[in-house]
Amino acid sequence: MPYRAPRWLAGHGALGGNVQTIWPALYSGTHADHGKLPVSYRRERWDTPDGDFIDVDFQEAALAMRLADGERPLLVLFHGLEGSSQSHYARAFAHWAHARGWDYAVPHFRGCSGELNLAPRTYHSGDHAELDWILRRLRLRHAGPMLAVGISLGGNVLLRWAQEAGAASTQVLKAAVAVSSPLDLAAAGHAIGRGFNRQVYNRMFLNSMKPKALAKLKQYPGLFDEAALRASRDLYTYDNVFTAPLHGFTSTEDYWSRCSSKPGLKAMRELPALVINARNDPFIPAHSLPSRGEVGPAVTLWQPHEGGHVGFPAGRFPGHVADLPQAVGNWLIQQLGA
Repeated sequence: MPYRAPRWLAGHGALGGNVQTIWPALYSGTHADHGKLPVSYRRERWDTPDGDFIDVDFQEAALAMRLADGERPLLVLFHGLEGSSQSHYARAFAHWAHARGWDYAVPHFRGCSGELNLAPRTYHSGDHAELDWILRRLRLRHAGPMLAVGISLGGNVLLRWAQEAGAASTQVLKAAVAVSSPLDLAAAGHAIGRGFNRQVYNRMFLNSMKPKALAKLKQYPGLFDEAALRASRDLYTYDNVFTAPLHGFTSTEDYWSRCSSKPGLKAMRELPALVINARNDPFIPAHSLPSRGEVGPAVTLWQPHEGGHVGFPAGRFPGHVADLPQAVGNWLIQQLGA
């Protein structure tokens, strides 16, 4: 699956990686022919086993395309850090699924659907138990094949789930794809806290996450050190104050180490998995990406030199991001055939 950015956004290095990340997220269309088409979802609220809730957005297929067994595939997308079903990549995959006649679902991680969740916990990069509950609930209600795509954080969680589930993962999914995922959380976490990344991406994430954490503190006074959280200026410090202790980790280092999916890629032998990382991703260093010798036989690596972070723009100015779901979708269709 070759990929090169359009000439007006080309570049292998840091500048190319940043423009290929920022421009598609803000300005490119989500459909190759019709720009930024809206997506209409049907929302379901699911009560979780621990007394909380998550919101799942569904787009049912409108076409009559079916497999030989008479059932449509279900594509499940797990969004990235502070993402949602309205993120540019989620809408792009929604358009692709609709055109193919596939059902489509976007489960929101806790607190990401527009309403603060109820429990003290939120979500994190290794939340494979939550993802297992979501996938198995979807499996019970969907008769056809299921396939999953995880974007950035969502992709790392998806891979961690596949690693924990082992052979049982194939009873739930036909295949999984991780796009622009921080497979080595320490490498990505430190990279996003330096230089341009610190001023742009790091600040963007904290501007969304810190207000949610402070709202959580109002729900549960004394849950964490408010002054320390307000003083945090990078994800390392934020995770040390909030994410790690709330989810059972002793520190940021413990959290990043235990939740990184890279060490477990070697043992993946059952569920077909496509792992996509552009080598000019601004906050996932190319040197931290796995080599062919570091992954198991079920894992396919795609590491183009260009693409940025969940960018992969295409077409004439102002471009679109429809080529990514097309490439991923073609691979998923091959897995259905297999």
